[in-house]
Amino acid sequence: MSWLDGQDDDEDDRPYGGYDESAARVRPNRKGTRPRTKQRPAHESASTGRITTVDRGRMQVLLQEGAEGEHSVQATRARELGRQGVVTGDEVDVVGDLSGEPGSLARIVRIAPRTTVLRRSADDTDEVERVVVANADQLLIVVAAADPEPRPALIDRYLVAAFDAGIDPLVLVTKTDLADPAPLVAEFAPLDVHFVTTERGADLDGLRALLLGRTTVAVGHSGVGKSTLVNVLVPDAHRATGVVNAVTGRGRHTSSSSIALRLHATEAERQRGLPAAGWVIDTPGIRSFGLGHVDPANILRSFAARARPVEDPPDGILLKDAHDWEIVDRVAGGELGEAGRRRLESLQRLLDAQGGRVVGADEQPPDEPDRA
Repeated sequence: MSWLDGQDDDEDDRPYGGYDESAARVRPNRKGTRPRTKQRPAHESASTGRITTVDRGRMQVLLQEGAEGEHSVQATRARELGRQGVVTGDEVDVVGDLSGEPGSLARIVRIAPRTTVLRRSADDTDEVERVVVANADQLLIVVAAADPEPRPALIDRYLVAAFDAGIDPLVLVTKTDLADPAPLVAEFAPLDVHFVTTERGADLDGLRALLLGRTTVAVGHSGVGKSTLVNVLVPDAHRATGVVNAVTGRGRHTSSSSIALRLHATEAERQRGLPAAGWVIDTPGIRSFGLGHVDPANILRSFAARARPVEDPPDGILLKDAHDWEIVDRVAGGELGEAGRRRLESLQRLLDAQGGRVVGADEQPPDEPDRA
């Protein structure tokens, strides 16, 4: 006889008879009690500001720029940004503690579309780009007439980066009391690039007029006086400065991060009709500027677009409208003079460093018909 024999039919008297699935124990979700969703908050009440510096995962954001309540807050990236990086010059939306009080921390939830992006790579073979700054409209290339000696090839790299980013280049030659800048300026005469020269202790009125009303990123080899220049333009910048090594002829890195500094117009400048302010972004001094991220085809096109012929084009066609191989032929034929030929050769070396190639006068492009 079964052990169930003699028992009544009441389920509660049977083993486990009083249980059903509703009595099963449910373990809590270790990652939270609410179901996960891909929908993110709209942050409609977020405030918009400008990134003035980025340092070890913390960003300074200027809010209410130009208004009575203007102030800076410290912020970090929100999770919804994913891997999207934030750089100096970005326009962002922030939420959280926007008081700016010591110890407060806001969150960056959106990055506005960038108008321009200045990029560089570790070297010419590295296609991974590093964004230097965003939303600049002018590149101030600072070089020294001497101590350290100017490097035209590095200037060419800066110019290519500016042309590729759609940023207007401006070259400032410092320390002209030590050497005559004329030979360096003449080297770039075939290109439509504005040069400004200054000596130590001289006023910077002409340069200031070119900076007011614009967002300018300053770049330059270590030791050329870039940080000294920024301290003169913006007295409360307090950027560290260094000296050039007498043995190597190289400067020492004194800046470790990019910072955006506001340049205010003087009363006399306002009376002249100049804009009330501008932005200068100081960047760390560098000894190389990789262009691995730049399309080699853009290098030659940028050169031709900025070229100023010594006389009218021989065939009536502007150099910027010519094919790559025609650009090489016509420059070699003297259309831009001897200095123009040297500039083109410098750009061709940049192409070679990237594995690119410029078609010469004795070659035909593979997809072009033979020339008559």
